[in-house]
Amino acid sequence: MGGQHEPQPHQGAAAISAQAGEFSWRLSAHGPSRLAAAAQAAVNGLHALVVELRPSGDEFRQAIDFLTEVGHYADARRQEWVLLADVLGVSSLIEDQNSPRPAGATPNTLAGPFYRADVPETEAGGNISRDLRGEPLEVTGRIVALDGTGVGDATVEVWHANAEGLYENQEPDRQPEFNLRGRLRTDAQGHFRFQTVKPKGYALPSDGPVGQLMSALGLGLERPAHIHFKVSAPGFETLTTHIFDRSDPAIGQDAIFGVKPELMADFRASPLSGGRRRHTLDLKLVMCPNRPREGGRAGRARMPRPHGGPVR
Repeated sequence: MGGQHEPQPHQGAAAISAQAGEFSWRLSAHGPSRLAAAAQAAVNGLHALVVELRPSGDEFRQAIDFLTEVGHYADARRQEWVLLADVLGVSSLIEDQNSPRPAGATPNTLAGPFYRADVPETEAGGNISRDLRGEPLEVTGRIVALDGTGVGDATVEVWHANAEGLYENQEPDRQPEFNLRGRLRTDAQGHFRFQTVKPKGYALPSDGPVGQLMSALGLGLERPAHIHFKVSAPGFETLTTHIFDRSDPAIGQDAIFGVKPELMADFRASPLSGGRRRHTLDLKLVMCPNRPREGGRAGRARMPRPHGGPVR
């Protein structure tokens, strides 16, 4: 009646629910698309969750209220939806799928919200701590290709939190401009070196609905101490990654799932000198050569798409 069709049974595999089957039937009238596939997968997942948990009406309203509150906390300065994706491991999974790395290469990770592209260049061996507050840390490293040869004249961007776990752009009134940020060039053999202070780990925001959810689940929001690196060089895929302090108490429970065995390193403490403890970090970052994209363009390799799926 009224131009509407009679509900049809789900085609193919048994439907998770009658509603999911009807939704699939309606989508099929418009042909395949990436959007339709995503919508169908989302409906199937949601209906499977409802079938398994059988939520009450009150529980359903609580879920709606939570999502509404996440939206209220998202604005130009804070993205609570991204925070939710981070703590559920979705952001890290998407990064892994879109930045595949062969064996032996340094894994890619999320850049995070505190990266700045406007940092001035730092001379070799220079100090990126502009307020000198914290225990000194000397970082030495080498950028190499998969075959172990050094990558000369690579750009190495670095940024990290201070000894209190705060980034320069989180407290611009307390930290100098570009504090704990640098842009270096490797020498002909791929070596680089700089001075800084030992970073401290920190916790993600806990005052919003995502923090309250994690607290209710008994899950922490801690991130272990780390230093961010972004390395670029002609002929290579840009590498964005972290190096984590292996001894940090939170190393096994990073709130955004960024820690991988290849990214843990020893921030070695040296004997006290002049009443201050010093630290050293030595690392190697392995880059991948550019690989052809679809259509013959060079760049980051794409993951294989599902059979019959559209090109993104």
